[in-house]
Amino acid sequence: MARDDDKRRLALAKAFNRQALADIYDEYQPPIYRYISRQVEDMDTARDLTADVFNRFLDALRHGRGPDGHAGAWLYRAAHNIVVDHYRRRAFRGHLPLPEQLVDGEADPARQVENRLTSGLVHEALQTLTADQRQVITLKFLAGLSNAEVADIMEKPVGAVKALQHRALAALQRQLIPGKEKA
Repeated sequence: MARDDDKRRLALAKAFNRQALADIYDEYQPPIYRYISRQVEDMDTARDLTADVFNRFLDALRHGRGPDGHAGAWLYRAAHNIVVDHYRRRAFRGHLPLPEQLVDGEADPARQVENRLTSGLVHEALQTLTADQRQVITLKFLAGLSNAEVADIMEKPVGAVKALQHRALAALQRQLIPGKEKA
């Protein structure tokens, strides 16, 4: 969507135009959910945190705050903050998450185990990155955003995003492909 269209839609949303609010939700809910679900332990938590993002958006609009130009950047930033808050709260609870994924009876069990191990290794490797590096990787490769969009969301220059991405990919390569050290 063009920036001018986004600004017009935001102006309508600030006036609580139902269609504008619905359009923003319909456009951004799926990618925000995917962004969050890749960072938390289960689907229910991802759904709850995604709902929190849009509640925070409505609350910000209600109080005369919120995005002025780009709804996506504001929503991704809110999603990042909500995930950070989630992990801070969870650190004080001291319990382990239980996997709640349903097993597909038709799928190959060996393939399921391989996929689970691979995704577990990637998740562990992502946790070794700095918060900024993890956010760049998640936004760029898992959410499919451009460097400019990532820079807008993170409020950093595009060059800084590229540097974070380069360092993060190098760190992931060292973690996931042992023996691939630079000479």
